[in-house]
Amino acid sequence: MASNPSWPHLPLSTWSDTCETLHRWTQVVGKVRMVLTPLVNHWWNVTLYVTSRGLTTSPIPADGRTFELLFDFHNHQLTFETSDGAAERLALAPMSVARFYSEVTARLERLGIKIHIWTMPNEIEQAVPFDQDHTHAQYDPVMVRRFWEALVQADRVFKIFRSRFIGKVSPVHFFWGSFDLAVTRFSGRTAPPPGGVTPNLAGWVMAEAYSHEVSSCGFWPGNGGYGRAAFYVYAYPEPPGYGDIQLRTPGAFYDKGLGQFILPYDAVRQAANPDALLLGFLQETYEGAAKLAHWDRHALERSASPA
Repeated sequence: MASNPSWPHLPLSTWSDTCETLHRWTQVVGKVRMVLTPLVNHWWNVTLYVTSRGLTTSPIPADGRTFELLFDFHNHQLTFETSDGAAERLALAPMSVARFYSEVTARLERLGIKIHIWTMPNEIEQAVPFDQDHTHAQYDPVMVRRFWEALVQADRVFKIFRSRFIGKVSPVHFFWGSFDLAVTRFSGRTAPPPGGVTPNLAGWVMAEAYSHEVSSCGFWPGNGGYGRAAFYVYAYPEPPGYGDIQLRTPGAFYDKGLGQFILPYDAVRQAANPDALLLGFLQETYEGAAKLAHWDRHALERSASPA
């Protein structure tokens, strides 16, 4: 089946090494933002955002001024810009995570910004501290740009979906820990702390992330063992019967191992109308969670469907 040219081909097998390297690079940059910004509910202060050039931290406060770090995937450089006009550039090319970490730190110091971050990657099995990681050193600019182009499309559609909800809803933002773009709706009710263990992440961190009942959706390239790019939706706490919902979206299914509904990225990319397919998937999986968990849909939705 022919694909929509706006949605790039993104087989993980062709860039898995680059993906692992870029994942760690985004963690270095994301942790810079984390240590210099006040905590916002569910860690919304630590995320990155899709732009017309790549991924940005947005302005970060530092000693009475602000600065911003931007992964520019057009020119393949990391830019450092401050509110007083100073700037630095770091070319994005094959280099180890250790060197990337060193280069970022050095450029921040030249801008008068001294920080200390925890160098252990989060949410990655068998992780190596940034300053000791000489293994992950790949960078394929063609595939990185394709990944960003996919993020642009997902970001655009997620923002349409987000606009339909008038209750508490997150921004559309990129979590560098899990390396995914996500947007989350909230019922307004609190939730119990999640169980389980997340690599290199304290339990209280996850408790803050999931302190309230959610229906969350996102996109990720398939790293971490899944093997292919996909859109996902999950509910927390998951209401009884959620995984048994019969979906109308072609190609979508419930993955019992993940505890999430999955729509393969390729199913969207190859659809005659990718936006409609993705929005239909997001809507029906949200509706399933909202109905089973008895959300007050008429108070939370811009135009709620009949219960």
